[in-house]
Amino acid sequence: MIFFHIAHKSLQMTYAYCLFLFLMDFPNELLHWYHQNKRDLPWRHTNDAYVIWLSEIILQQTRVEQGLPYFNRFLEKYPTVSDFAAATEDEVLNLWQGLGYYSRGRNMLITARLVQEQYGGVFPSSWEQLIKLKGIGEYTAAAIASFAGNEPRAVVDGNVYRVLARYFGIDEPINSTQGAKTFRKLANELLNRNEPALHNQAMMEFGALLCKPKNPACGICPVREGCYAFKHNAITTLPVKLNKLKIRKRFFNYLLIKDGDLILMHKRGAGDIWTNMYQLPLIETAELMEPHHVLDLPAAKSFLSENTSVKAISAVHKHVLTHQHLYVRFIELDGFKNKPTGDFFFIEVKKIKNLALPQIIFIFLTKFLN
Repeated sequence: MIFFHIAHKSLQMTYAYCLFLFLMDFPNELLHWYHQNKRDLPWRHTNDAYVIWLSEIILQQTRVEQGLPYFNRFLEKYPTVSDFAAATEDEVLNLWQGLGYYSRGRNMLITARLVQEQYGGVFPSSWEQLIKLKGIGEYTAAAIASFAGNEPRAVVDGNVYRVLARYFGIDEPINSTQGAKTFRKLANELLNRNEPALHNQAMMEFGALLCKPKNPACGICPVREGCYAFKHNAITTLPVKLNKLKIRKRFFNYLLIKDGDLILMHKRGAGDIWTNMYQLPLIETAELMEPHHVLDLPAAKSFLSENTSVKAISAVHKHVLTHQHLYVRFIELDGFKNKPTGDFFFIEVKKIKNLALPQIIFIFLTKFLN
């Protein structure tokens, strides 16, 4: 007999009994709740695999409220996967600006081109084909296959992990190898195979709107009487997640150098954050340094002439990424040394909006140049 390791070991329930309780009550209540409370989202009105793929990638690690405008803009500019495949990376990253996790945008372009080449511009809807595409893992493949092709694949995202962990009292870490297997196995066994798309949407929506990470609406939850976490005051302790995150601190000093209506820019390379995006000349330091000490560094000297002076210095802005905290300062200079070479170039200020910029630089330049 398989046991779930629930939060209070003395109160363990067998897998079979948990499953019995769930199947007796939860699915019908879940679907009833979903029909009454679901959000009217555009990708729920289609079974076009391309449109569903677009929504799934954009909404990864992004709230619906933030991602919806991006989804609409992408779909308007690239109504088909063939249109997307014809885009340049700069165009995609420029449209992606502000969403973060820019590798998603780059991977989308690779995927669109593969679909154009291998499938004649028809986005696949089967899990077996989807899982082979760049940037599509098990979750995204299951979501597209379920929503586009009604394929019986359980979609297990953060919302589903949370609902299952709380309802069944599972304390296996959701980001552990064994935990992922446990939750995926359970989700697939609970799946309504006659209506997998509807079941998956309901599970995800329930977690997003009602069984939220913080302050879940337990008072109006239709299945709280069968919920382990509600009965045993374990709402705040489930699901369990291993703390593997190590935060790296970095100190970015950007130089703002103008020549009339031109501004000096630099294109980033690969192997770091913001691959192939554009930025101001950057001097990175190992710690927070005074601006005059930054300008004394050899890396800064290549931009300075004897007549260069400091016009303005911004406050230090903290920019939080998943694995990194950036401490960013902007130093405006008057005068520069020589003409730029390599990946440095001058561009008209009015054309800045056409570049794919990291959000913190975009915000600064928008305020500075207006």
